[in-house]
Amino acid sequence: MTARVTLYTRVGCHLCEQAREVVAQVCADLGESFDEVDVDSSAELQEAYTEQVPVTLVDGRRHDFWRVDEARLRAALARPAT
Repeated sequence: MTARVTLYTRVGCHLCEQAREVVAQVCADLGESFDEVDVDSSAELQEAYTEQVPVTLVDGRRHDFWRVDEARLRAALARPAT
């Protein structure tokens, strides 16, 4: 099963660490999984996301950047996957 949430991060980013905690807790509470991708793993990802990390996608669509709003993430995951 594919994870509904993708979290784009980078090493040493304190906002990424905070976002990871929120995403992990919400996904654990709701029985969802998430993938984490290092934006520095490719030039394409660096170009797309470097100024906005962390970036959260839900069902492949941009959901949040810089900070993850827990209530908003829970609401998004309460809707059926698209």
